Amino acid sequence: MTDTESTRQEEHYAGQIKGGLRPSMRLVVMGIVHKQAKSMVVTVSCPPQGEGEEEEEGDVGLQMTVNFPEKAVRRNYRMAGKWGNCESALSFFPFASGESFKMEIVCEHQQFRVLVDGQPLCGFTHRVTQLASLTSLRVVGDLQLTKVA
Repeated sequence: MTDTESTRQEEHYAGQIKGGLRPSMRLVVMGIVHKQAKSMVVTVSCPPQGEGEEEEEGDVGLQMTVNFPEKAVRRNYRMAGKWGNCESALSFFPFASGESFKMEIVCEHQQFRVLVDGQPLCGFTHRVTQLASLTSLRVVGDLQLTKVA
């Protein structure tokens, strides 16, 4: 292991989606996968509810967990504090160690459509139907972010 690998930090990004999501909006995450990457999580969610000790995490419209060693992309949602059933079917795994990628999450009327490097990866039907309430985008993982928009 080189010095840069031992000191490499997990990337953390948290940003606001001004006005919330609406059909035809596109979220873009671009980055470079670390050499020994384990995972990356992209979350589109509502703000927390309540304040102080009463604060509860907001609903999650889409959480995508990329597991690099397993070559898996799991999708899930959370409503009223309960996680739904995880979806993981894929036709291909688009991420490679040390390589750059461009992920686009397209908000459509019925679903999120996810593309990586222009290729359709998967869809995820909306469970949180108040799309405008989805105002937070978080990206955490073993990657170097180059653009989030």
